[in-house]
Amino acid sequence: MGFSLTFLGGTGTVTGSKYLIEAHDKRILVDCGLFQGFKQLRLKNWSPLPVAPATIDAVVLTHAHLDHSGYIPLLVRNGFKGPVYSTPATRDFCSILLPDSGHLQERDAEFANKHGFSKHRPARPLYTQRDAEACLESFKPAKFGEDIAISHDITARFRPAGHILGAATVQLTIGGTSILFSGDLGPPNSATMLDPAPVRHTDYLVVESTYGNRIHDKEDPEDQLAEVITRTAAHGGTVLIPAFAVGRAQTILFHLDRLKQENRIPDLPVFLDSPMAIDAGEIFCAHLGDHRLTEDQCRTSCGVAEYVREAEKSKALDANKMPKVIISASGMATGGRILHHLKYYAVDERNALVFTGFQAGGTRGSAIVGGAQAVKIHGAYVNIRAEVHNLHMLSAHADAEQILDWVKNIETPPRRTFVTHGEPFASDALRRRISEELGWDCIAPAMNDRADLE
Repeated sequence: MGFSLTFLGGTGTVTGSKYLIEAHDKRILVDCGLFQGFKQLRLKNWSPLPVAPATIDAVVLTHAHLDHSGYIPLLVRNGFKGPVYSTPATRDFCSILLPDSGHLQERDAEFANKHGFSKHRPARPLYTQRDAEACLESFKPAKFGEDIAISHDITARFRPAGHILGAATVQLTIGGTSILFSGDLGPPNSATMLDPAPVRHTDYLVVESTYGNRIHDKEDPEDQLAEVITRTAAHGGTVLIPAFAVGRAQTILFHLDRLKQENRIPDLPVFLDSPMAIDAGEIFCAHLGDHRLTEDQCRTSCGVAEYVREAEKSKALDANKMPKVIISASGMATGGRILHHLKYYAVDERNALVFTGFQAGGTRGSAIVGGAQAVKIHGAYVNIRAEVHNLHMLSAHADAEQILDWVKNIETPPRRTFVTHGEPFASDALRRRISEELGWDCIAPAMNDRADLE
């Protein structure tokens, strides 16, 4: 008996990952992410799924980032009753990411209603903090390498994917036929994360293509970071680093700690202005063995920054004229405290804005990195006069060569390979390479495409 795979997200975009498997009277959703970026994508979050949440039997989650997990609160609120399988670290990260997402949506709706810049009257959140907290009861953690029995003839297995703590590839075995989902692959030889584990056999493959058409700069990221910080400090400016609270912030702290220990940057104060990133650092240190750092390295890296939890202390950073480094969420400048800092620091040419990875189309980060002279924040345009950098080598995503090297571990060509989770030109570039260099049957599906598999 065959099964089907329907692409409900993560095609033509790097957000909204949702892959529906229908097999043997079971429905399994691999990843359950929010659409982010362009407005036409974000609006999809408000549209009902093509399948009723109550008819989905299980969710299998590759990792905690919101483009893979952020729709779970809505799925549960709308009737999903099944388990959400994830690694223990992913569950721990979701316990802070999802409630924070609900809180930010409530706060943004309140802010929009108060200042009247929303076209909706009244503006409302997609889901609330309470919705997010309620969905956490559905999580069932499973370790790397364990076989998860979803039904009598369907199992799932997690393997390390690198990328962030707890990130996994997912291999479903359905009546003897296997389908492998890469999730988001990290680069090999990361300073902090494990290498993506090789997989030798799968009948079908779904592989991400975030950097499917790009190669990371091979320059040492610490060299570039040191250069920007040193030059900005000499101008009397501040370095503002928008960073994903889960994963990227911890990696940046590790590099800043090493730079300070080696006296490669001025001894500037470093502020971690993100309660969620602070909590994520504690989770990072609690999962030794799931990353490369020792407990001492974890504690030392976290100690390089002064933690800023209270909103008033966050606001005080903008009144502080001294040169400093501020790390604040979110990584693509889509929301959170980073927006308030951008309004203050982006307008001064003495300052530097340092992005550290992929910027999805339609986000402020993408616009700023692309050279926009102004971006809209809280209903008004903010001029961008600060230096702008994007250190791709600090990205948690594998580049095109690294993705292809991971794919080549599969010893027998899959019956079909599906290239997803990339902008159209990136997905098509990787599709061509897999088709032409490896000779595999490979396609880049579109949104809502359905494939009947044997």
